[in-house]
Amino acid sequence: MKGDRTGQAAGPGSVRAMKNRRYIALHAALAAAFMFLLQRYALSASLESSLIWAIAFGGCAAGLAYMQSQR
Repeated sequence: MKGDRTGQAAGPGSVRAMKNRRYIALHAALAAAFMFLLQRYALSASLESSLIWAIAFGGCAAGLAYMQSQR
């Protein structure tokens, strides 16, 4: 059994929607920070390159977290 889940979608102001947004933002921020640190210090990339990769990786992570939250 799946517990107390209902078949209804979370409304724009609901607690579930806020938890999803928080989860997505946290996932994106941690992925971006990881990629920045990896690029900057482990691979010795330039600051500009590290920031570009961090933004791209964070955006992809946010998209993935959004897709997972919609399942």
